[in-house]
Amino acid sequence: MLNISKHSVSQFIDKERYDALKHVESKQSGKVFRRIIYATMIVGLIILFLPWTQNIRSNGSVSTLRPDQRPQTINSIIGGKIEQWYVQEGDFVHKGDTLLRLSEIKDDYFDDQLLERTENQLDLKKQSIGMYDDKIKTQTAQLSVLEEQRDLKLKQLAIKIEQTTLKVQNDSVTYSAARINLEIANYQYNRMDSLYQKGLKSLTDLEKRNLKLQSTKAYEIEARNKWLNSQNDLVNLQIELANTKMKYQSDVNKLLSDQFSTQSAKFDTETNVNKLANQLSNYEFRNGLYFITAPQDGYITKTNYTGLGEILKEGAEIITLMPARYDLAVEIFVDPIDLPLIRRKEKVRLQFDGWPAIVFSGWPNASHGTYGGMIYGIDQFISPNGKYRVLIAPDPDDYPWPDALRFGGGTSAMILLKDVPIWYELWRNINGFPPDFYKPIDQSANKDKKK
Repeated sequence: MLNISKHSVSQFIDKERYDALKHVESKQSGKVFRRIIYATMIVGLIILFLPWTQNIRSNGSVSTLRPDQRPQTINSIIGGKIEQWYVQEGDFVHKGDTLLRLSEIKDDYFDDQLLERTENQLDLKKQSIGMYDDKIKTQTAQLSVLEEQRDLKLKQLAIKIEQTTLKVQNDSVTYSAARINLEIANYQYNRMDSLYQKGLKSLTDLEKRNLKLQSTKAYEIEARNKWLNSQNDLVNLQIELANTKMKYQSDVNKLLSDQFSTQSAKFDTETNVNKLANQLSNYEFRNGLYFITAPQDGYITKTNYTGLGEILKEGAEIITLMPARYDLAVEIFVDPIDLPLIRRKEKVRLQFDGWPAIVFSGWPNASHGTYGGMIYGIDQFISPNGKYRVLIAPDPDDYPWPDALRFGGGTSAMILLKDVPIWYELWRNINGFPPDFYKPIDQSANKDKKK
């Protein structure tokens, strides 16, 4: 009976009359049960004070840190038709191995002698450049001859001008002398006329003096005429000099214009030669694009085109290649609320798919099948899934990761934070508090302090 009343009736009951009650009260199981409870409480109390490592759990996948070690797609640079396959899915290929062969689908490249004809055009254009060079040399020689003729002609005219200048000076002196003679003759005639009027000279003497005066006038007029003719010759020579300079300058300019036209035509031909050389190089390079080769050692994982005769467009994704050698890493995604708690070079415990483990997130050292990692990088922008990506590299101080890991495999990560007692972690989870924020201690700074 339950003793829940203040008025006990146990003294009015004869326990000897009830065998079941007598049997139950004679048992000692209550003491054992109490001992178990006490022991459990003591053990639980001890466990509450054991250390516990706070952590952030997240799922991710196996990846690599280097972009050239991730799965890549091999594209077709040019459009073409598949003529022959040399590989199949699952094959291992080396760098430079031929994967498939394409044929041309553009009518601009159907000519099977396209390279030979383009090369022939290039040779002819180069010969044209040589002819233009010869023409320029000829024009340069003509220009030199013309300039030499001009110099000689100008020198000749300069001598003539100098001679004529001297002749003008000579005629000027002669004319001056004739004028003086005329003045003297005129003076003598006047004096003779005066003497004749006085009767001191005869008429015959007067007439002789008059004849000499007229003769002196004629000589003075002739000298003046010669002097004017000499000046006219000098002016004519100066005009001829100017015309000669103009004529030769016109011929020189014409030759220079022809030479510049030839040089311009040469430059145009050189431009065409460069275009043809570029076109020929493009044709030769395009011929090498008909064979798709492997960019590095790896495995053919998927072919996006099948069969023969299929048409590919420029930039089409043909084959997916997985590199043979790659350095493993893990990428996980954490919530924005946990991002301030994460630092580079923090320790991480990883559990890979295919490696079952008994995991105690608070006791990572006691967990089986987990591997060590170290945070290598944290994205500075959020991912489309609303979380931040974190890259984890292998921990060099821990056991190496399994060799059988493959790119893209699943993983579960535990980012280790602060060591706290278990009772504190339980209290934190019950109240919904985030893990304690802390900054990793700089080991180098501690060493400096110790020194």
